[in-house]
Amino acid sequence: METAPGTPTHCCFCAMQCAMQLHADGTVKPLPHPVNGGKLCVLGLTSGELLGHADRLRTPLVRKGERLEPVSWEEALEVAVQGFRRVAAEHGESANAVYGGASLSNEKAYLLGKFARLALGTPHIDYNGRYCMSAAAAAQNRALGLDRGLNRPLADLPRYDVILMVGSNAAECLPMLMPHLQRAREGGTRFIVVDPRRTTTANLAALHLAPRPGTDLALANSLLHLLARDQRLDHGFIAGRTRGLKEALRAVQGCTAAWAAEVCGLLPYEVEQAAQLLAGARKALILTGRGADQNSRGVATSLAFINLALALGAEFGTLTGQANGQGGREMGQKADQLPGYRDVEDPADRQAVARVWGVGPERLPGKGYSAFEILQAVARGEIRGMLVMGSNPIPSSPRSDRVRESLARMEHLVVIDSFLSETARHARVVLPGALWSEEDGTTTNLEGRVVLRRAVRLPPAGARGDQEILCALAAGLGAGQYFSYSGPKEVYDELRRATRGAKADYYGITWERLEAGEELFWPCPSEDHPGTPRPFAERFAHADGRARFSPTPFQPSAEAPTAHYPLYLTTGRVLYHYLTGNHTRRLGRLTKKYPEPLLEVHPETAQRLGLAEGELAEVSSQRASARYRVRHNPRIRPDTLFVPFHWDGQQAINRLMNPVLDPICQMPEFKVAAVNLAPVARPEAVVAAAD
Repeated sequence: METAPGTPTHCCFCAMQCAMQLHADGTVKPLPHPVNGGKLCVLGLTSGELLGHADRLRTPLVRKGERLEPVSWEEALEVAVQGFRRVAAEHGESANAVYGGASLSNEKAYLLGKFARLALGTPHIDYNGRYCMSAAAAAQNRALGLDRGLNRPLADLPRYDVILMVGSNAAECLPMLMPHLQRAREGGTRFIVVDPRRTTTANLAALHLAPRPGTDLALANSLLHLLARDQRLDHGFIAGRTRGLKEALRAVQGCTAAWAAEVCGLLPYEVEQAAQLLAGARKALILTGRGADQNSRGVATSLAFINLALALGAEFGTLTGQANGQGGREMGQKADQLPGYRDVEDPADRQAVARVWGVGPERLPGKGYSAFEILQAVARGEIRGMLVMGSNPIPSSPRSDRVRESLARMEHLVVIDSFLSETARHARVVLPGALWSEEDGTTTNLEGRVVLRRAVRLPPAGARGDQEILCALAAGLGAGQYFSYSGPKEVYDELRRATRGAKADYYGITWERLEAGEELFWPCPSEDHPGTPRPFAERFAHADGRARFSPTPFQPSAEAPTAHYPLYLTTGRVLYHYLTGNHTRRLGRLTKKYPEPLLEVHPETAQRLGLAEGELAEVSSQRASARYRVRHNPRIRPDTLFVPFHWDGQQAINRLMNPVLDPICQMPEFKVAAVNLAPVARPEAVVAAAD
């Protein structure tokens, strides 16, 4: 499959899905494209180094005693299949589960959902996007009738007078978004950036607000209250295209600037200034990132910012993070969804998918557990067998120490991966799979643009393609007749049919159109349809075409600082790493730039404790403690600490985070925890709460 002078494809990392030319030797060159404009970030430029990496898995592994031992593919597949069969026979089909990932191609995500439901017969399939986009997705579905991330092409960004960005450090999480934002700023767009740290992204801002972690909901409610107080709402838009404003306004009564300032740790005039900037915009856009919604009130927070956008007659979008964060949540690997955003409990949706799969709708299980609920069920012994593909749930989950312990004890854990992740190290069977550049496939970027990712080479000797592995497992489980494909194109053609007529309708986006260079936005219901770059330009996706306001009364985060845990801890990404670092921590150029997780501390807080730059400090929550080197950062709130989440083992910051879940979407509370900070040399010291 090697080609010269290189294969046009797309990056494996973030949801921008930048275009690149990739060679079989790992050489990478950026390609001109509307998304990345002929440039790549440091992750894209180093991505090719994964292809020939010495750490690649090249043989299946099976646990024999305490060790994972190399075995033949025949033995590994037999052990994997018999384990799932045994669990189902002894405990029922729902004692097995599947845990997927949002960096998988559309085809792999689709197959994984089909595998869970037809080959294993289990309702319990979910994916790591539950930890990423679930709150924003639930909010958009509830308010707008459809979840499609950004909801517009990136080229639209310069059209807005004001862009409010909440909880998104695009400069490090979506680096190639920055040229689009900078172009907008040069054209006169004014930015309001909301983040407890003054990040590089915040340098764009005419106004930077640094609220306490977990208080964005209070800020959104106050802004809506102030705009209503000043009679700056767009009542023409509200009357013609929405429902429910009165109830939403009733929920924000009393949310004055002074109230928000007290809750958020801001000054009242800062809140008023933000309201004035939004009120003065002829055309405004509100963008949320994971900083806003990775908490136990994530859906409410997203809904509150949608309320604000609707009240202004403005537009709303959310910034998807993972490579296929958009497509990955559309193709059926979510606990409550079938392909095309079909509802797993809706009879018509079940019938539509069952017809494509060639089974009766009674064969399809109902709604299953969400990602963290699956892990909780593993811990209590309810789920005993699990297939993990495209994810590393140990370091990515809250209370990761407990997750590690329960996965290590579980009866039958099978992992498909190209590297030996922390999760794979605890598996019973490890099956060496393919990298993104070793199988053709499609992804859907943060705009809703479907792109074709071309394979550059075959998987290395001893490894196999993920599609081949899933189909072999399905055949061993007696479901081979439903998993007979000649390649990814045939899978894609089937998923097109499975999504036909659904909200996320891919039917008209044929493989041939993608091969011809078209990059279409769904929904695209017919083969002559131009696609839908702006799905809400004329109507929203509810049956009556109207968006819905939602009451979003403020509730604080599940955990607040105390005398013993006086500081806030929040987490996020850095430029040089991605997700749990299973790939990026293996790349020398990246680890040289950022070799270990650093604890960002305001200099005032560090001075109060006597913590010098580079000194080890211990961060402790009610759940765990971890040690990190200190980095002084005058651009973070004095009452807040920041640690990136790209490491595993004892350096996994998610060990400290609160596992409480959002009641609507089951998102864990990743972005706020109450912690204590002490020098390692003097662990008895406690940092006083910032004034």
